[in-house]
Amino acid sequence: QVQLVESGGGSVQAGGSLRLSCAASGGAYNTNFMGWFRQAPGKEREGLALICSGIRYVRDSVKGRFTISQDKAKDTVFLQMDSLKPEDTAMYYCAVGASACSYSPSPWHNWGQGTQVTVSS
Repeated sequence: QVQLVESGGGSVQAGGSLRLSCAASGGAYNTNFMGWFRQAPGKEREGLALICSGIRYVRDSVKGRFTISQDKAKDTVFLQMDSLKPEDTAMYYCAVGASACSYSPSPWHNWGQGTQVTVSS
């Protein structure tokens, strides 16, 4: 099964930037659909940005601040986060999809371990 290794999280001040990365490896897998999600304590996981068959989708709530990109040769997906706000504080996860491209977490089956992002005032 595909293994996803995430990195790039940390603590920043409001207005700062972070670039998250997620590298896929571990055997046979399909990386046509990849996505970034986040989950704050006590809240449901929400989709932020997707790249499906080369097409990028960014949720309205983070559009203009977050950008998803991909290095297909290295099986790596990135999330560039600019103008960070305290409400962006959450655990951030990447995922690989089997057949569905959705902001909902439910159809995604392969997840990374998560990387913490903390934005202070």
